[in-house]
Amino acid sequence: NALQAEFDKMAKKEGFDASSAYFAADATFEDDFTEDDFVDDNDDDIPDFDMDDLDENDADIPDFGPSSTSPAQSMEERLAAARQDTMKGRVSVPDKLDKFARDVSFDDLQKLGFRREANPFGNDETPRRKQFKVISGAMTCSGCGSDFQQDDEFRPGFLPFEKYEVQAKLAKIEEVQKVQEKAESAEWTPEDEVEYLLRQGDPNTGEGGDELLGISVDEMAEKLGLDLEVLSRKKVLCKRCHGLQNFGTVEQKLRPGWTDEPTLSQEEFKKLLMPLKQKTAVILALVDLFDFSGSVLPELDEIAGDNPVILAANKADLLPSEMGQTRAENWVRRELEYLNVRSIANIGGAVRLVSCKTGFGVPGMIEKAKSLAEDMDCDIYVVGAANAGKSTLVNFLLDENNPNKSTRFEGKKRAGNANKWKGSVTTSPLPGTTLKFIKIELGGGKNLYDTPGLLIPGSLTDRLTPEELKIVVPKKRVEPITFRVASGKCVLVGGLAKIELIGDSKPFLFTFFVANDIKLHPTDSEKSDEFTAKHVGTLLTPPLEPGPERMKDIGEFEYHTINIDGDGWKQAAADITLRGLGWVAVTGAGKAQVRVGVPKGVGVSVRPPLMPFDVWEATAKYTGGRAVRKSSKSRSGKRRKGVGRS
Repeated sequence: NALQAEFDKMAKKEGFDASSAYFAADATFEDDFTEDDFVDDNDDDIPDFDMDDLDENDADIPDFGPSSTSPAQSMEERLAAARQDTMKGRVSVPDKLDKFARDVSFDDLQKLGFRREANPFGNDETPRRKQFKVISGAMTCSGCGSDFQQDDEFRPGFLPFEKYEVQAKLAKIEEVQKVQEKAESAEWTPEDEVEYLLRQGDPNTGEGGDELLGISVDEMAEKLGLDLEVLSRKKVLCKRCHGLQNFGTVEQKLRPGWTDEPTLSQEEFKKLLMPLKQKTAVILALVDLFDFSGSVLPELDEIAGDNPVILAANKADLLPSEMGQTRAENWVRRELEYLNVRSIANIGGAVRLVSCKTGFGVPGMIEKAKSLAEDMDCDIYVVGAANAGKSTLVNFLLDENNPNKSTRFEGKKRAGNANKWKGSVTTSPLPGTTLKFIKIELGGGKNLYDTPGLLIPGSLTDRLTPEELKIVVPKKRVEPITFRVASGKCVLVGGLAKIELIGDSKPFLFTFFVANDIKLHPTDSEKSDEFTAKHVGTLLTPPLEPGPERMKDIGEFEYHTINIDGDGWKQAAADITLRGLGWVAVTGAGKAQVRVGVPKGVGVSVRPPLMPFDVWEATAKYTGGRAVRKSSKSRSGKRRKGVGRS
């Protein structure tokens, strides 16, 4: 019958058949088996094995010492050598073996079946050949989460034909391996059994079955012509991620917000995120502390539902060192309340100051998230605005648990950024790098998912090129600059914004918290437009050259008039935020009428000051073509160098 045929087929695969079976008589069943029961001494099928039969020139067998053609040492000589070794605390070996040990490469040893011991301080349980248990996501880009495809290089997930073919073979191995694992697991449903039998084909002939089913991963790879040892050391990325990781650029057709590609639309990203409210989950929401109003998701409450929200205020390392952590956390809570974000009050919710780049505050935050996930028996989802730092957080977690962390840079060292650790998940100053969910195993059956970032309306970063974003997005601790501005004067923030004091206002102090590479220029309001037209892209950056053309692309300026009541000279009265660019703290006595010019549609708002007491630390003087912060002594007593802005 079919069942008997299946058992016979399985037995043959294991090397058993009727010719090797032995049936004991009932009367002698309890007797011990003897060698005579199995092997006939005169059996012609079993060859005699003699070392002299081996080919002396066989390249597969290393020559470690004397043979029949090379006489060995006498017993007396060997005993004398052993006594010498004991006295000198060493072990002598034949010259040929010693030479082999000195000259052999690791690749040569691998060909012989040897592997480097995984745990040299424990029991040597390392298998002789590397075991490939699971090849996960062979057809998914680990950098952005997109499915690989080979048809259109201007769609996410594109791979050249040669690489795509390799990934397709790996996916075949992955598919068969999952079926094998199901067959060996306790969770074996009737549907799984039917699928398994269908893959096996005809029980008698095996026709129509999957030829890879029932063989090991290594044998599958060999049949498909794959070297898993080599492939395991490579990280395959789609063309889009390769460009972002290595060159920091991407085709305009592959940039969210700059393309009509449906898979890169905000509607598609929202469809992925909105179902989270219907499932039990821990929501880890990242905001950019440096661009707070431009990174708080308006949809956060809708995405989270009743799930606990841990709000991580990222890039805390970019704030000046004088900023107190408690003060910043309280400020974040007040701003969330003002922005009507209610989900932070869900049971289990919290606010944390972190730096996903340096790791500040990350371990404690992740422990809290994992603890909530354990209690709720659910997974963790990292959500946030595009470019808030979600993928940087994921890379930090993977990097900290990378056993090869100290041996990452094995190639030739090159100048610049070529050897920089790029991480498993693609990161970039460009908004919208991650396109689908990326799963990271945390252990204990719990997972963390990196999700696509949503673009916040009115953010300046959506309009800048990759090169301009590298200037605008801060990478180092921000050095604020303070100017004394009188009525009729203004400060140009590159060519992207103009902050001027108008009307009968007395002089006020404007403290600029923007990236250090943005060039600030104080001038007369009447001359500002002429100066901008002449020097944008050169003295005034960003935008970069061709400056006038880029100004047209970014959009014409619109102006907002803001009235601020000064709170004295000891602390700032308010912050004026420029979405995607930074903020300006306003300090002084009396009333100030401030006129803010930004590209049309860019968000401008007023809020309580984040750093109200730091204005005098950042006071600057202007020396014709350069704004220089006044030199002062740090807490350690050392003279602090002035910080310049051309």
